[in-house]
Amino acid sequence: MEWFQNLFTVTDSVAHVVLLYSLVIAVGVWLGKIKFGSVSLGVTFVLFAGIVVGHIYNAAGIADADGGFACPSKVLTFIQDFGLILFVYCIGLQVGPGFFQSFKKEGLRLNLITLGIVALNIITMLVLYFLVFDTNDPTSLPMAVGVLCGAVTNTPGLGAAQEAIGTLGINMGNMNIASGYACAYPLGVIGIIGATIAVRYLCRIKLEKEEEEIRMRQEDNPHAKPHHMTLRVKNHALEGKNFGQLSQFLGRTFVCTHFKQGDEIITPNKDTEIHYGDELMIVCAEDDAEAVLAFIGEEVEVDWKAEQAPIVSKRILVTKPEVNGKTFGNMHFSSIYGVNVTRITRQGMDLFADRSLRIQIGDRLMVVGPEDCVNRAARVLGNSIKRLDHPNVGAIFLGILVGIVFGMIPFQFPGMATPLKLGIAGGPLVIAILAGAYGYKFHLVTYTTTSANLLLREIGLILFLASVGIKAGANFWNTVAHGDGLMYVWVGFLITIIPLLIMGVVARLRFKMNYFTLMGVIAGSTTDPPALGYANQTANNDAASVGYSTVYPLAMFLRILVAQALILFLCASGAA
Repeated sequence: MEWFQNLFTVTDSVAHVVLLYSLVIAVGVWLGKIKFGSVSLGVTFVLFAGIVVGHIYNAAGIADADGGFACPSKVLTFIQDFGLILFVYCIGLQVGPGFFQSFKKEGLRLNLITLGIVALNIITMLVLYFLVFDTNDPTSLPMAVGVLCGAVTNTPGLGAAQEAIGTLGINMGNMNIASGYACAYPLGVIGIIGATIAVRYLCRIKLEKEEEEIRMRQEDNPHAKPHHMTLRVKNHALEGKNFGQLSQFLGRTFVCTHFKQGDEIITPNKDTEIHYGDELMIVCAEDDAEAVLAFIGEEVEVDWKAEQAPIVSKRILVTKPEVNGKTFGNMHFSSIYGVNVTRITRQGMDLFADRSLRIQIGDRLMVVGPEDCVNRAARVLGNSIKRLDHPNVGAIFLGILVGIVFGMIPFQFPGMATPLKLGIAGGPLVIAILAGAYGYKFHLVTYTTTSANLLLREIGLILFLASVGIKAGANFWNTVAHGDGLMYVWVGFLITIIPLLIMGVVARLRFKMNYFTLMGVIAGSTTDPPALGYANQTANNDAASVGYSTVYPLAMFLRILVAQALILFLCASGAA
């Protein structure tokens, strides 16, 4: 059985490294499925599984030649950094398309609340650092940043902070900021959920009233939501005018899918003439419907299927890179292809096909027109599920390459001895967001199916967590039992709870924010999926998910950059 023993003790073999990571990840993922009440820690349990394994190897004295426990330190570092890069880049690709749109209209207010929470997290951490930490110890501030990352349950921030420590060459001795992260994380999850409950009782919120408000309020953007109606022309001023002129008169965008003149039913274009008594099936933005109705005539009921119109409607999947980023106005569907696009489905949401709206790979278009014309439009758009399922691996690693280069660019600031670099966490994140938002301008297809993105993201995250846990495991027990572990726990809890309570009450009392939306904002501002799970369980609507998705991109971006900036600015300034 010597061969079996060697699998666990010969630390520099490939078989041992693979076995070690597989064991840590499998156990961690399994434990992460265990629920405490309605809350589970998810894949974060991989970190704790790694800590246990690292502690066992440390206690057994099993080390390799370069001093790494359980696994060669260079291998641990490589897997940790590669996992972090993969994770943050996939996060950036996911949030990129909607990153800049999240700052419009209602999203701006929600992101301001998030900005306030992030700022108060930093202020609370710095106040507690000067009150309870040893400010003469150069390792204290990095440990406080590690506690901050755990308190707001942000793992990429931990990775960014660790990279910044390596960039500055700070000697942490036997300390590892992952220990502070691990101490603060469990109560961080509990504190986030507890804060949402506390805000509910502090502001005397009744869930029934909040649900009624959600039902009565239109959640979707009325300018984006498509509205269907059949109209009869009763405006004599439209006699002999064409659809191009009608669009100019209205000053609003609409689509006519069916046009009945006498006994003939066609799909009109901009040159089709309109006469008194004609019947039109109109699709427009919901907030434009009243104006369109008032101008054209009256609404009528017409069974278009019974009319046996030679017109079909079909959902077409956009899969050709050639049309990625083009606007509907650029495509000239009506004049060139003889069809009309009534709406677009993107990420589960139905949007009105406005002329200025840009087409993205993965969109589903509702196309109406003669069957041969619809089929021709389908060939132009692609409509190939097989092509869409094929991952754009080249684009992903090209983006990572550019992100790494960008992250290594030094930015010199006055008063800093060391230039600021975005590093392997911030660089790929920024490039991924930009690629997701504007990649079409460079004919770069960044689309990745949700399942593929999630897989790559989860693989990157668990590799990072496993590596961090194994590294931290060597000194974690001493930190908790004989060091400042208990201090990290209650400091982390205060960093979690104080900003959320303050901003939660402000958002409710000052901005009159719906409680379910606020729950999503709190979960999103801390990038905490367990808190979102609790919010969705509490609400019978998707308001929490909408709030979460609106603020998540900015929150993730800030959490990663703030953790790194605190180390680079404060520690570098102190060193100078």
